[in-house]
Amino acid sequence: MLREYGLQRFYNRLHDVKLSSIGHPADYYGLSLILGGAESSLWQVTNAYAGLASTLNYFNSSSSEYRPHEFTEPVYVKNKKVDFGKKQPNPSVFNAGAIYEAFTAMKEVNRPQGEENWSFFSNSQPIAWKTGTSFGFKDAWAVGVTPKYAIGVWVGNADGEGRPGLTGIEAAAPVLFDVLDVLPTTSKWFATPYDELTEAEICQKSGHLANVFCTETVSEFIPKNGLKTEPCPYHQKVFLTASETARVNSSCYELSEMKQKSWFALPPVMEYYYAPLHPEYKPLPTFKNDCLQEGENLMEFIVPKKNETILLAKDFNETTQELIFKLAHRDPERTVYWYLDSEYIGSTETFHEISVLIKPGAYLLTATDAQGNEVKQHIKIALATN
Repeated sequence: MLREYGLQRFYNRLHDVKLSSIGHPADYYGLSLILGGAESSLWQVTNAYAGLASTLNYFNSSSSEYRPHEFTEPVYVKNKKVDFGKKQPNPSVFNAGAIYEAFTAMKEVNRPQGEENWSFFSNSQPIAWKTGTSFGFKDAWAVGVTPKYAIGVWVGNADGEGRPGLTGIEAAAPVLFDVLDVLPTTSKWFATPYDELTEAEICQKSGHLANVFCTETVSEFIPKNGLKTEPCPYHQKVFLTASETARVNSSCYELSEMKQKSWFALPPVMEYYYAPLHPEYKPLPTFKNDCLQEGENLMEFIVPKKNETILLAKDFNETTQELIFKLAHRDPERTVYWYLDSEYIGSTETFHEISVLIKPGAYLLTATDAQGNEVKQHIKIALATN
């Protein structure tokens, strides 16, 4: 996702909301930047969330306008006003519609133990919140915003020593909600910024704009830029046998006997993770054996990922560990044959995972099944350094 959005563009956005502690160039952080792989202080993070809430509040209280300095430093002197600048028609960073939708999604996140049933109480307070955990469990944080307050919590040891269980959800989030409980109670939520939203038909299964084959849709308000996104790529029209057990085409089946149906079909890797959690999901049927087929995407590598350098790890005895390659197949029972360059390294059935001892270098990894379906990927192997 970050690769598509643009690493430098995202980096600039973080600086726009005054996360100035991120001092290295964008390439230093790489794609891990979107996962929290950069340094910042709790103060700056909380101030950034406060700026988002302030943007949304001002838009709703004015004539759908913005101010250029929403992310300015707070003022600590009583009766001194913050200079947010002159009002303007366009946002300096994010528009109110995008902020509102993000906050709404963050409000629905499952709360920590003891807070699960918050919505059933008349005095419950809605809050948009997020947690974070540093590498090695060295510290944890949680931040939340309501229309009136921004709350930030940091939990950790002053010397930076890690501790098991020192995570955002287990250590910092409970403190966040304790603080929320002692603040003046209000059930008020951010007003909907309709001037920055538009109504659209959404596919209920994928969350994308609905295409003509989506069977279950709902009308929702979305940010206007959402209309520029692609329609649902997963619902498609398929032609099946009369029994609906296999796909067919004109090369193997009478047109008059074909059944036409809309089908929700995910790419192999998505399906691999999605299907076990959604028992209602039905994998796309394979083609009838005597059907001609072209461009069928039956297999996809899970490990390695595209365009990544794989690092060889060593154990305590300085022995290089085996690498594990893994793929998803729409028909897991098929036998898959694995090759590194032109060298055969083994076969798998059902669970398509194979380990191999390999030297650093560049290789072509190939996997092919018994029916001749094939997937290839160039990979680069390097030694991990301490």
